Amino acid sequence: MKCKLNRNAAKVLKKMLESPEAEGKMIRVYITEIHGDHAHYGIKLDTPTEHDEIVKTDKDIDILLDRREEFLDGVWVQYFYVPQEEFVITNPWKEKEAHQHHHHH
Repeated sequence: MKCKLNRNAAKVLKKMLESPEAEGKMIRVYITEIHGDHAHYGIKLDTPTEHDEIVKTDKDIDILLDRREEFLDGVWVQYFYVPQEEFVITNPWKEKEAHQHHHHH
């Protein structure tokens, strides 16, 4: 499975991992909803389960992805400061429509 992070997302996720409530946990990207050919995503701190793959990113952050969810393979986690601070998570490999749907976290 694959997962990409932009620099801003890596910075915000590293801060999440440094928080006291993150002790012993990892970053999980998960699906909140599926609409036919695309999905909406969320991010949370969690611990690995037997169904997870720990995906190494080029930003030195490991991401938990549930192997059973095909829409998670290839997710791109971005964080933007403008027009508002938010995560934007898309999967350019799975989404068939010209415009990409994303989840505001």
